[in-house]
Amino acid sequence: MKLTIEDNNEQSIRFTLTGSNYSFANALRRGMINSVGTLAIDKVTFYENSSAMFDEYIAHRIGLIPITTPKDYDQKDEVVFSLSAEGPGIVYSKELVSTSKGVKVANEKIPIIKLAEGQKLKLDGKAVFSNAQNSAKFQPGLVTYKAVDDKTFDFYVETFGQMPATEIVHRALNVISDNVKEVYKEIKK
Repeated sequence: MKLTIEDNNEQSIRFTLTGSNYSFANALRRGMINSVGTLAIDKVTFYENSSAMFDEYIAHRIGLIPITTPKDYDQKDEVVFSLSAEGPGIVYSKELVSTSKGVKVANEKIPIIKLAEGQKLKLDGKAVFSNAQNSAKFQPGLVTYKAVDDKTFDFYVETFGQMPATEIVHRALNVISDNVKEVYKEIKK
């Protein structure tokens, strides 16, 4: 197998995989979508919400905001984000303040809610580490491929901001490699 990078920047990567097959190309695509772990806000505690929206609606929106995920984070790591806002005005993702210096919202311009005069919103959101097998909010990006022929595949990977696009590819390949090693160990017994 050979991988040739066609275009690579912080936001996306295009590469061609040659000498492969449909099974591996699809396993790689699914690995990048489902198996790469990221941080996402999973539990939200509301202290005050006098807005017109239900707590659950706001919690869902906050859960979908991409959170930067450093390389050294894993299943045991949690980060708390706090938000305190008062209307009138639009509350944006940049107002979510992290307890960890290395973790922040990936895009500061995502609108959460519009507050009217006198309305208040105060909450804490706990970001946990997981992957998209548990929820789509943990998906690191968009991944597509097109078959050029039976052995050549053009891939496109675009990050949602949690990590660079190349990091999505690296982490997926590590997960696939670890899974293959586990299967090999079991068969060897």
